Amino acid sequence: EGPAELLADTYNQQPAILAASVAVLRAVRADLPAPSRLAGHSLGEYAALVASGALGYADGLRLVRERGRLMRQAGLERPGSMAAVLGLADDVVEAACADIDEVQVANYNAPGQVVISGAAGAVQRAVASLMASGATRIVPLPITIAAHSALMAPATAAFAAVVSAVPLVDACLPVVGNVDAVPLTRVDDIRSELTRQLTSSVRWTESVREMVRAGVREFYEVGPGTVLSGLVKRILKAEGVEGALVRALGEPD
Repeated sequence: EGPAELLADTYNQQPAILAASVAVLRAVRADLPAPSRLAGHSLGEYAALVASGALGYADGLRLVRERGRLMRQAGLERPGSMAAVLGLADDVVEAACADIDEVQVANYNAPGQVVISGAAGAVQRAVASLMASGATRIVPLPITIAAHSALMAPATAAFAAVVSAVPLVDACLPVVGNVDAVPLTRVDDIRSELTRQLTSSVRWTESVREMVRAGVREFYEVGPGTVLSGLVKRILKAEGVEGALVRALGEPD
């Protein structure tokens, strides 16, 4: 019931998104085919871990609440910004970031769509460089936290302690991790993934490619919105995959 700025605070937003994702999962799971892979984008990885049986829902809520608190605290200590870059190859964006301190690729969302993250001034310089390199569009994100960048490093140690204390079991289904885009099932690998994810890029494009290589041809987005379905369709098109089914289940059919 608002206010919007309180709901949008990452401390509240993260558990709210997890709750919405698990609600959709519980509503539709019995009607879906048995999955062979699970994956989530950034925060969505926690919903994937709940779906895999590795992480309990209540523990997941507590975990993402603390994740949000520590990310907010790190953002206050080292404010930053993020921007979506459209129309450039990944290596062009990587090269531009490599030439500027305190900025990096945060999300590899789809071919021709990445997000950069870092110190506000560094992001501004990278934006100017990328526009000169031919970006079709660059969209600043309404956020002061430089997620998935080195600016989140102050949160890493504290969050690692939280992750090490939360109960986890081996996943019943492989979860394709954001950091290395490989299937994860073992508890130790999951704990490492969640800690490293704070400062590492979300390799969503490669995660979808890994699922394609494993033979996946049906993709269901379980959560609030349709963004990931759109990204999956773009990735499949770039890979030349035809006839795949991609559906967002958090929206009316």
